[in-house]
Order: sequence, then C-alpha cells, then structure tokens
Amino acid sequence: MNLEIGITLNDTITNSIVNRIREYDAVLKERPAEDVTRRCSSARILAGMGSLLGIPVFLDIKSLVDRTLLEQSDPQVMGRGMFIPLQMDEFQLMIAVANPWDPTPEDVCAQKYPHVEIVKVLAPVAEINKILESVARRGGPEKSDLDSIEVDEIGEEIEDFNVSIKHEEPLAQFVAQMMSEAVRQLASDVHIKCEKDRIHYSYRVDGDMQEKHDIPVKLKDRLDAFLLNLMGLAPEERSKRVGISGRFTLVYLRRPIDIRFERHRTYRGYHVTMRILDKSHFEAKIGMGSLAFDENTIFELDKVMAVPAGIIVMSGPTGSGKSTTLNAILRELNRPEDNILTLENPVEDEIAGVMHCDLKSPTEFKPMIASFMRSDPDIILMGEVRDYDSAELAIEAAITGHKVLTTIHCPRASQILERFEQIGIERWKIAQTLKAACAQRLVKTLCPYCKIKKEGITERERSIYNVGEEWLNRELYIKAQDGCAECGGRGYSGRTAILEIIPITAEWSDALSKGTMSPYELEIAVRKQGVLPSLKTSGLGLVEEGRTDFDALRKVIDMLSE
Repeated sequence: MNLEIGITLNDTITNSIVNRIREYDAVLKERPAEDVTRRCSSARILAGMGSLLGIPVFLDIKSLVDRTLLEQSDPQVMGRGMFIPLQMDEFQLMIAVANPWDPTPEDVCAQKYPHVEIVKVLAPVAEINKILESVARRGGPEKSDLDSIEVDEIGEEIEDFNVSIKHEEPLAQFVAQMMSEAVRQLASDVHIKCEKDRIHYSYRVDGDMQEKHDIPVKLKDRLDAFLLNLMGLAPEERSKRVGISGRFTLVYLRRPIDIRFERHRTYRGYHVTMRILDKSHFEAKIGMGSLAFDENTIFELDKVMAVPAGIIVMSGPTGSGKSTTLNAILRELNRPEDNILTLENPVEDEIAGVMHCDLKSPTEFKPMIASFMRSDPDIILMGEVRDYDSAELAIEAAITGHKVLTTIHCPRASQILERFEQIGIERWKIAQTLKAACAQRLVKTLCPYCKIKKEGITERERSIYNVGEEWLNRELYIKAQDGCAECGGRGYSGRTAILEIIPITAEWSDALSKGTMSPYELEIAVRKQGVLPSLKTSGLGLVEEGRTDFDALRKVIDMLSE
C-alpha cells in the first residue's frame, strides 16, 4: 500500500513539474510528459521544480559559499542529505538543496543552529557534489604507511567499495584515495603499470594521460590481489588467464559509480586499466552538454533517427564517445509504443524503459541475439560489431525490419563499408541495409577562465592546419600554457563531440551495391553538396566560436586529409 502511495505521489510531482514547464514553452504544450522530461535539461527541470514550489533556483552556488561555515559541517552528513550551507547571519541560514522534499537538510541544520530560520534554495546535484568534493577527506596514507604494509595481509571481500570514508587498512585507504581523486578530476581511466624498477599509476583526463605517481614495488602483488578481491576473484585467477575483465562498484559521496576493470599480463608484472563510468557530471542528451552539436548536425541526426528500419553505425577510435551518443539517441527514440533491447559488454548507461542485456562472455553473443529476435523488438542497440557473426546478425535484424544501432572501429565514416568487408560481409549486403554512416571525435574544450585571445594564425600554421587564408586575420583563442586553478593547470576543461554523418540514400545504396561508386567517392559526393557537416568543418566551427583551439583539434582528426 505504501509503495502504491509513493508511486502515485512521484507521478503527481512529475506531472506538476511538466505542466509548469509547458506553461513557459508553447512547443512542449502538446507533447506527452515523457517527451518533455526527455527534451529538457536538468537545469530546466530544476527551474520548473523551483517555480512550482516557489523556491529560488541557483545553477552556480560556488561564489555564494561561506567557506568557514562549510568547513564546520560534516561532509558525510551533507552528502547524505545532498545539501550545502551557503550563508548565515543572526536571523537566517541559507542552504542549497538538491531535493526540496527531503527533510534531512532542514532537520540537521535546525538541530545545529536552532535559533535561526532555515531558507532553502534549489541547486543542481552536480553543483552540490563539486562543493562536497572540495571539503571531502583527501588524505591518503603516507609513504611510510604504505611501506609498513605487510605483504601477506588478506582483506575481506568488498562489494561496494566506499572511497569517501577513512579505511583502517593503509592499502585500502590508498586505493580509496587513488580512486576518489580520479573521480574528483573527472578522469575517464586509471592506469596501473609495472616496470622494471617501479610501479606507478596515472589518470587519463580529457583524453590525455597525466603525471605518474609511484607505488612501492613490494606492493605489486598485494595491490593486484586487493583489486581482484573487489570483484570477488581469487588471486589464483592471475595464473589461469592471460587477461582478466570484470567490474566492481565504488561509492563516492553516497553515489555508486561502476568501474570496468581490465588486467593483462606484462613482462614485468601487469597492466591494469580501470574505466570510470561516472555519468553524474554530464547529460547524455542530444543538443546538450558534450553533445551540443550545431543546428545542422542535429537536423541530420533527426532525419537519421526517423528512419524506420536499417543500420545506423557510429565509428571512431576507443574513447571517442560513440556509446554515449548512441545512448543519447536511444533516449530520443524511447517511446512507450516501442520495444527497445540492448546487447552490451558492459552496460554503461541504463535508460528507464529500455531492456539492457550484458554479455558475460563472447560465446553468449549468438544465442543472445537469437533470443532477441524472438522477443519482438522494434529497436536493437548492439554495443559493437567485432566480427563476422555480430555483423551478419546486425544485417539480418535490419533486413527483417528492425532499427539497429551499433558501433565499429574505423577512422572515417566512409570507411565503415570497407570495415564490414574486412570482417567478411559482402558489400551489397551492408550497402542495402546501412542507413547512416557516422564518425565521431571528442575535442578538448578551452578553459573559459584562462583561455588567451589571439589575432589570427601564421602562414606556417595555416599550412600545418590546412585551412584557408581567412584564418590569417581571424580572432581566435588558444589555451594558457600553465592553465589556472579552475582547470588544474591543463588549459582545457572537458571535451565536446563533433560528428560527421553520411546518410545512405537509395541512389547511393544502389551505386555502392553495384560497385559503380567506392566509399571514398561517396564521401567526395557528400562534400560537394556542401550540406552535411564533416569532422573538420564541425571542428573549425568550435575554433571559430572560441571553444577549442587548433592544437586540440589536430590531435583528434587528420587535418591534411580532411
């Protein structure tokens, strides 16, 4: 009974917020509720919530925080209630909260400051997390503590590893400090490498490897066993497998974060890569955040998503955001009338209403797809085309009237057909079922606090970047060499996606099938039309807007061949 009441209350709150948003946007008035929440950013939904409750909304609270007041509060308590004390005088205490219906912030503050009135403002969860991170415990063990660890210590199995609390065991505290710092820096990966005379770890931030931090060599086996223990694996597994793949969950300021673990044997020990699947600091929505494409690209994406059946393939190197974009497309396509199934390894982003399936081993692929086809799907997301079997089954699903989304590793959109041929698929099969060939890259964006204005580029730079003479006198921005405190000295802050789309029309499909047109000739034909954005034109648009610079752009695309 209580569950039913809770569901009804949540639906009532959601509908009230949606109706309030509709009052301010005529475009959304006739759209169903799920469309409104899908097409609105979290900031806009927060604004609707604030308007509904009569509570002010602040999207940026950093400048309002009284650091003395903040440091008097327990980060664990603030994290539990997702609130931040902002300002206090003799009459009022202003606090920022993420959930206005949670009584915890008011209860805690009223108990600590009983003689003042509690005034709430609404703030995004991401903003509150940033403030919490600045006061969360940062201390890891000293080198002397690590040196004192006994190498035969065996810890208990840990399922959800909390990296925000103090661990008594120095090695556990070291791993907690290493992983929490990675989350704070918005790192995508943590690497641990064994060399001849040293072991070190480093983070990949905004696509670049950062400085190496040394670990005592004697901890090589103990650290290895500890990480395997997080996944419930015995140390003996190291001698049984060349590579070990797995997952574990860490808890950071009360939010669970999935970690994808990959270990392989090396000449001097092992190389561990831990992919951090933390989606809290960005929104996987087309047109927002890192997927804020230009209007032309979004228009072409809308046309692609409207195709009723066929294959949509996203290409690019590892770490180019292919899966993130496909998941954002799935959010757009997610309708109550459609049955959407995904087959991934691993599942990186769960979407309400979508049935996600994960592969435990490569042998499960064929029987899983066979089961998929008997499950009456409308849309299928296949994490990646890796071999002949996966490619053949994707084509079979498309031929039988399904919309298939998938990724493949190749540099250019036009090379997708050639990559399928390399796998063993006849060209006419992929040409008849492929509806859109896409290529994506992630480009580092300049730190808005320290980027430097520059008046044009030199003739030599124009030749290197392969751009027109208009760039000689065009105002642009470059990164600050030493960065600033906001960007951690990198000069860049975050990344944004650029996308190239080649729609396969019936005419081009026929020409490709008959061999009268090569994939490269298709790319040239698309460019001659001058309508569809390429990776280079999209990237140059970012440079012109002052969002990135040429150095960042040429690291992700071949400027000379574009």
